[in-house]
Amino acid sequence: MILEIDVTQLKYVDIVYEVMQRWYTKFAAATPKILVGILVFVIILMLSSYLSKLSVSLFHKLFPKSKTNSVVALIGFFKFLIILIGAFISFEIMGLGGLVLKFIGSLGVAGVIAGVALKDLVSSAFSGMLIGLDKAFAAGDYVTINNVSGVVEDIGFLTTKIITDEGKKVYVPNQLIFSAPFVNYSASAQRKIFIEFEIANKENLANVKKVIMDELQKFSFVDQPEQSEVIFKNQNLGIFHLEVRFKMKTGENLLAVRSEAIMQIKKRLDDEGIEMPLPAFPIDSQS
Repeated sequence: MILEIDVTQLKYVDIVYEVMQRWYTKFAAATPKILVGILVFVIILMLSSYLSKLSVSLFHKLFPKSKTNSVVALIGFFKFLIILIGAFISFEIMGLGGLVLKFIGSLGVAGVIAGVALKDLVSSAFSGMLIGLDKAFAAGDYVTINNVSGVVEDIGFLTTKIITDEGKKVYVPNQLIFSAPFVNYSASAQRKIFIEFEIANKENLANVKKVIMDELQKFSFVDQPEQSEVIFKNQNLGIFHLEVRFKMKTGENLLAVRSEAIMQIKKRLDDEGIEMPLPAFPIDSQS
């Protein structure tokens, strides 16, 4: 009985020994491939770092005014792709290419989601780079993008940050910028200002227009005041809605000009006794 147990144990030891020997033989045979694969990956890694630094330096020399983080980030993204390709080549040299492909294929839905996310990422990255190349607008310009108007604060890797007239910070995805027309007011010689007012129905509209036009002639920030306009847009519930339009001189601050124009026009209307409509439902101070 003891002899049978010893024989069984010997069989188990032999099986383990054979498996270990087989693994060792395969590892020894694969060692040259593994070393070559690692060497190739290291070479590709060093080459990608060198090429990325060279690309950034070359781009800054060709476009000295386009030193933006978006370009550096985009080149970094391509560097990542080169390293990823280098890893696949190395695995293939090591004989592990099939295993890696099976692992990637097993990701299934996750791979599809990653592909969709990567598509948007690449689109935004390319758009950010095109903004720098095309110089369509820059930080400090007043623009209207995707129905958002304001001053460009920063052009980032994925988004462009805009400070609206209300002081809100809006993040516009770069991929939306080139998918529809956008306006750069700072690129024009003048920017046109639109200010809306409401006038009570009992007022003489011809006199209202004359008073506002006369006041516009006095503004130092108005360019070509003779081309300014006072347009009566509509009438609703006894209230006349008008819009004052004038061109602002280059270099003036849009928000400051709008604020000053509203205050000066309101003061002139008050001085002339021209009334603006009261609220339809006055607030009862005793309630």
